[in-house]
Amino acid sequence: MTVERFEVQRQVRASPSEIFTLLCSPEGHVAIDSSGMLQSAEGKPVTGVGDEFIVHMDREALNDFPMGEYDVTVIITEFEQDKHLEWTISGAIEPPIEHLYGYRLEPSETGTLVTSYYDWSKIAPRYREAAIFPIIPESALRATLGILARTLRK
Repeated sequence: MTVERFEVQRQVRASPSEIFTLLCSPEGHVAIDSSGMLQSAEGKPVTGVGDEFIVHMDREALNDFPMGEYDVTVIITEFEQDKHLEWTISGAIEPPIEHLYGYRLEPSETGTLVTSYYDWSKIAPRYREAAIFPIIPESALRATLGILARTLRK
């Protein structure tokens, strides 16, 4: 595996604050998910590192592993108000996979330059050896940014 991180960008016609508010909401993650795996979420909007919420998942949307429905806990690992949000997940698989997802937001003339990333460089050796990464393709990150832009369109 030579690539261990995807990073994609898109201009979104919304302020960093509007985007960050959506990204801090558990249901916001479900609303913009392009994979089809995120079914619903519960919990309060996140406000800092260490905050958590639950996402109800359905792996059948990817049709790659017969995991069916399961829950994951989203754990915030980086939080900089209106600028950067990063998280990992914990759930049914042990040890935790330790892959990271995140968004960086930069104000621009037309709204916000949104960078979405998926990083699996720190995954446990047992997952690396299974050669199943990346779970989410780069195209899914791009599609999620498209849904984000559509969701926040004024």
